[in-house]
Amino acid sequence: MAKRYAEVNKNRCVACGECMYVCLKGAIKIIHGRYALSNSDKCIGCGLCEKSCPAGCITMMHREQVSE
Repeated sequence: MAKRYAEVNKNRCVACGECMYVCLKGAIKIIHGRYALSNSDKCIGCGLCEKSCPAGCITMMHREQVSE
């Protein structure tokens, strides 16, 4: 599993779809034409979506380290 994942601030999202187009794993979808939603299980943490977002509403988050 990737160490990072994308998190979308849906209140700032303009639903342009840029993040969805650059996502290598199809981890981002536009919901009801209103905002993007990231699937953290599919996200590989590459950061392309964050870089492509014109609204600046995507942040790469660090996953919590789980000790076994």
